[in-house]
Amino acid sequence: MQIQMNEAWNERLKQEYSEWLENYNQDVEALSDEEMKNLLEEELSFTSNMSVEEYTLWQKWHEIQIKYPTMEVSTLFGKEKVLSEGTHIIDKAKSMIWKPESIDDYLELEPEMVLTNYNDWLREQFTAVRTFCHTQRNNNNIGRNMFYLVRDKNSGKYLGVIVITGDFLDLAPRDNFIGWTREQRNAGRLKHTCIGSTILPTQPLGYNYVGGKLLALLCLSDEVQNEWKRRYGQTLVGVTTTSLYGSFSQYNNLKYWNKRGKSSGSIVFEPTRDTLYKVRNWVHKRDPVKYWEWYFALDDRGNKLKRDHKFRMLNWVYSQLKIKDTKTFHQRGIYFSHLYENTAEFLREDIPEEKLKKRFDTSTEHLVGLWKDRYASKRIKSLTENNRVKKETLFYDELIYLSWEDTKKKYLPDVGR
Repeated sequence: MQIQMNEAWNERLKQEYSEWLENYNQDVEALSDEEMKNLLEEELSFTSNMSVEEYTLWQKWHEIQIKYPTMEVSTLFGKEKVLSEGTHIIDKAKSMIWKPESIDDYLELEPEMVLTNYNDWLREQFTAVRTFCHTQRNNNNIGRNMFYLVRDKNSGKYLGVIVITGDFLDLAPRDNFIGWTREQRNAGRLKHTCIGSTILPTQPLGYNYVGGKLLALLCLSDEVQNEWKRRYGQTLVGVTTTSLYGSFSQYNNLKYWNKRGKSSGSIVFEPTRDTLYKVRNWVHKRDPVKYWEWYFALDDRGNKLKRDHKFRMLNWVYSQLKIKDTKTFHQRGIYFSHLYENTAEFLREDIPEEKLKKRFDTSTEHLVGLWKDRYASKRIKSLTENNRVKKETLFYDELIYLSWEDTKKKYLPDVGR
C-alpha cells in the first residue's frame, strides 16, 4: 500500500512516520463528518452569547462533570448523587486549604514550592487544588511542564498551585520588547524563557491578601530557575504570563513584572474536553499525516515540529467542516519579567550567556518579604477598614453534583474574584 506523506519532510521524518504508522490503529473509532459538525455547531451555538466569565465557569463545570462522574443511590431521604471514586483525595485537599485564625496570620507564613511531577500523592493533591480552587480550566501542555504545589512550610497548608511550561512561540507585545526574530526563537533562544501558565492562589489567601501576587513572584524564584536549568539544561532569563479576564489582573503594578501590551483578542473557539477528544479522533482517522505532524513529529533539535497543535488542529477542522463564526473576542494582558538587566540582548544573541547581569534578588525569602510588606499588608488593612474581609474558602466541589443552571446562579458572581 502506498503511504501518503508530506513531501516537505526530510528522510528522518518520513522514516519515523512510517514506523508510527505501522503501530497505530487503522480502525480508530471516530464520528462521521456530519456528526462531528453537528456536535461542534451545537456547542458553538450554546456558548456564543456567554460573557468571558460565564464561558469560563461553563468550561469548568463541564470539566468537573466529565472528570468526576456520579451515580444515583437510594437513601432514607430519597435518591442522591454520590461520587463514584476519589472522594478521599478531594476531601483531603479541601481540608488542607490555608485559613487564617486572625488577620495577621499571613505574617507567619513561610511559603515553599513543592514540585509534584514525581510524587503520585502530591500530584493528586495538586490536581484537586487546581481543579476545585479556581474556575480556570485545566489545560496541560505537551512538552515542558513543572507542576508546583505551594504550601506553608510550618503548617503544611496549601496556598495555591503554579504550572511552569514552555513559552509561546509568537507573542507580539513580548517579542516587540525583546526585539528578537522568529528565527532566533526557533533556533533555541525560546528555550531560555518560560510561561507561568497557571498561577492560582487558594481562597481566602487570594482575595484577602492578594495571594496571586505572591505566586506570581514565586514564578521568578531561584527554585524555578534552578529546576529549569536542572531539567532542561538552559538558563532561564525571562518569564511570561497572561491575564485571564481582560486587562484587570493580579499582575498589574506588581514589582518585577511588566505589562507589555494586550493580545489581539481573537481566539479560536475551544470545545469541551470530551468533544476535543472526539475531534482528535476524527482528525486521526481523516488525515493521519496531519495528526502525526501535530501530535508526534519533532524537528532536528527535538522540538515539536508544529507548535500550538491544538489550535492549528481546530482551525483546520472548522475549515474542513465549513463551520463559520468560530472566533471569540477575548483580550488578555501580556506580562513579561526579565530576570537579567540584559535579558533582551541575550535573547537577540547580542551577548553570550556569561555576560548576563542579574536584575534583582530572586531568593524566595526576598520575594515573600516583598509580598508581605508591599502588597498583603496594604490589602488586608484596606479590607478590614471597609469591612470587606472574606472568611470563606472557595472550593468548587459542589459542581460535581449541581446542574449547570444551579452552578451559574450560585457561582457566577464570584468568577474572577
